[in-house]
Formats: sequence, structure tokens, C-alpha cells
Amino acid sequence: MKSTADVLIVDDDAAHRLMLKKLIGGWGYAVFEADDGATAIDEARRRSYDVILMDIRMANVSGIEALEQIRKISPAVPVIIMTAYASVETAVRALKKGAYDYLTKPLDFDELQIVVARATEHSLLKKENEYLKQRLGEKFDRQNIIGQSLAMVKLLEMVEQVAPTQATVLITGESGTGKEMIANAIHANSSRAAAPFVKINCAALAETLLESELFGHEKGAFTGADRRREGKFVQADTGSLFLDEVSEMSPAMQVKLLRVLQERELTRVGGSEVVRIDVRVIAASNKDLKKEIREGRFREDLFYRLNVVALTVPPLRDRAEDIPLMAQQFLKTFAERNARTLSGFTPRALVKLGQYSWPGNIRELMNAVERAVVLARGAVIDADDLVFPMAEAAVCADGALSGGGVAAGALSLPLEEVEKRSILEALAAAGGNKSEAARRLGITRKTLRKKLEKYQSVL
Repeated sequence: MKSTADVLIVDDDAAHRLMLKKLIGGWGYAVFEADDGATAIDEARRRSYDVILMDIRMANVSGIEALEQIRKISPAVPVIIMTAYASVETAVRALKKGAYDYLTKPLDFDELQIVVARATEHSLLKKENEYLKQRLGEKFDRQNIIGQSLAMVKLLEMVEQVAPTQATVLITGESGTGKEMIANAIHANSSRAAAPFVKINCAALAETLLESELFGHEKGAFTGADRRREGKFVQADTGSLFLDEVSEMSPAMQVKLLRVLQERELTRVGGSEVVRIDVRVIAASNKDLKKEIREGRFREDLFYRLNVVALTVPPLRDRAEDIPLMAQQFLKTFAERNARTLSGFTPRALVKLGQYSWPGNIRELMNAVERAVVLARGAVIDADDLVFPMAEAAVCADGALSGGGVAAGALSLPLEEVEKRSILEALAAAGGNKSEAARRLGITRKTLRKKLEKYQSVL
């Protein structure tokens, strides 16, 4: 992948275009020029640019018209609109047509550098994402895993590589990140896919019950054992066994599990017969097992036996671009289940989803969407319909976008820009009525007026 990003500057003002070329070129980008919207469209057909910086008012073909055509030719390229005629209508129209961002003339060069850098990073990540997705074989079964973020594509690429082998896999990640779904994908894409996939939560059972569940027991082995019972290992023979929360096993159970993994054989509780097994083990933990080893709670030898291949599932806050996709899928599922007709989320709702830190990860997102589906009063889910019980702090002190701590880089936008866009959307939706816009934002009209004064150069 190339190391220098290609930036196309589109402006019918030759002097302004030359100034931008020297400025942006000095930041290390390869800069190209177009003097009109029509020329920019031809350039987009001819070459794959990483970022396009385009004036909105040009003599022949306007920036808005060119934006529409460029989005059809190259939907992924970020187009930054420049305008000296800032208005709510113009800014909202450009964003709705697919503009990545907009800047007002005279340009703030520091802001320009930040926006171009952010757009470049977005573009290069998208290209790498597409490249990695192409490397995932067409026959790869995702097992309903939703995600197009770079982190998830890389993880799934690892799953595709590991699945066909017989290697033991250790999946780590915070609670609620979807470790079991990754285990499902490993089994579904393995040579054992037609055989049983047996699961057990090691944290859910007491030590004596867990031993019986895993290894089985003989009749009379303990009170209530009225017949022989095969354990999970035997049930999973020729298939796969998923040991969830393996770190919760007692030291004694860890020793017994280690022996079974080493010898590929077991003895039922209360019995003496040796049973040979052919099972692939996939284990998962939400704890740092190396730390558990240091503190004497987990056996180092068992760790190395389980950790032949290590996979880490990223937390939801580190894959924020997947949140809208997942939320929409959950909305569809829960709307059907509850006989509700809901089409999607408002811009404010999407901003709120993106800003929240999601300590409960996917499980918490599902809970939030299900609650919103049940309680929403309109045809779409608005920010007010989304409630996060574990929210750590409000985004804005006045409650403009309350409901969660800001996840670092969650939307790849500065907080002021998120707020500015929310105000634009609210004003547009309210037809310019400031009282209605304030109500939609959940703030007073006085607070909205202060924010409009703050952003008067843009709004």
C-alpha cells in the first residue's frame, strides 16, 4: 500500500488553488488540481484519489453536482466541501449528499490540516479494510458476525486461517464482546463442522458439578447418580468443545483439564475405565490470564496448552464504525419480535450511540436497542429513546447530548464538530425554528442561542 496520499483540489479560483497546492503539498501529500466540477468528475473516473477538497461554487458544474457524480464513481473517497457562503441549508445539503466534512472560507489552516489528515486516515483504512475483506474467502461463514471495521476484518482473517487446523484456540476479550460467536465461526469453518459443537460455561457450575459435566460420571459415583452419564468431552468427540470463562476453574480442576488435554483421554467420575477422545478445544476468558498466572490463580502449563493460537476480540469502543451496522440489525430483529414498525435512527441517535463508551459491549448495545424499540414513540429511534444505565458521564454539561462517556476516536471527530453537526441537523429538521430545534436537542432556547453565537462563523 502506498505511503503518500493523493489529494485532488477542485477550485475555479486559480490563485486559491495554487495556494492550497503549495500548503497541502508541504504537509507531505501528493497534490493534483481541477479547475471545475466537470474536470473533477473526469479526474475521479481516471484516478483513485484518497481525498478530494472541493469548492462548492464554481462557474460550470457546482461542487454539489460534482459531489453527487463522484459519489457514484467512487463512493468511498472522502470529499471535503469548501464554501464562503455558509448556511444551514448549504452545509446540511452537502453532508446529506455524502460530503465527508465542510470548511468555510477564509480557511483556518490548522483546521484544514486536521480535517485532511483525518479524511486521509479514513480513506486509507477503508482501502486496507476492502483489501483484507477480499482476502477472506467467499466460502468463509461469518456466523452472523457483524463488522466491517479494520479490527474485525483482521480478526476474521485470523479465524479463517486458524479454523481449518486442529490447533487449540484461546479467545480473550472483555465481557460481551462476542467471544462465543468467534468460537462458533472457528467450528463452522473447520473440518469438524459436521460434528458436534458442545459448549460449557466454567463459571456457572461448582467444582464437583463441573467435573461431572466435563468428564461424565459412573452410576453411584455420588448421591443422585442413578446411571452412567457421558460428559461434554465425550459428547463433543470428533467435534469441538468450547470452554467459556476457563479462568474460573479451581486449581484442582485446572490440573484435571491439563491432563485430559495432554493425554487425549479421560476417566469418568467414580470410574476406572480410560476413554479416548478426539476433541478440539476452544477456550475463552475475559481476564488477563498472564496476570492470573502471576497472582497464582491460573496454571502456567495449562495456559500454554490452551494458548496455542491466541485471538483477542476488540471491545465495541475500538470498533465504533461497526456500531450503526449492529444497531440497525438489532433494531430489525427486536422490531419484528415486538411487532413494531421502526425504520432506523435519527442523526442525533447515531451520534449518541457513537459517543458512548459501551462498557458492556455488544450485550449492552443489544439491551439499549431492544429497550428503545419497545419505548420509542415515533417511526424512528431518537436520542431520547436511548437510555444507558451504565453511562459514566454526560457528553455535554447542559445535557445537549447526555448519555455516555466519550470513547476515544469513537467518531473520528472533535467534540465541537459533533455538537456543531447535531445543531445543523436539528435546525434543518425543525425548518429553522430555533424553539423546536432546542426541544429536539434537549436544551433551552437560550442555550441554543449561545451555541449559535459560538458557531456563528459556520452556522
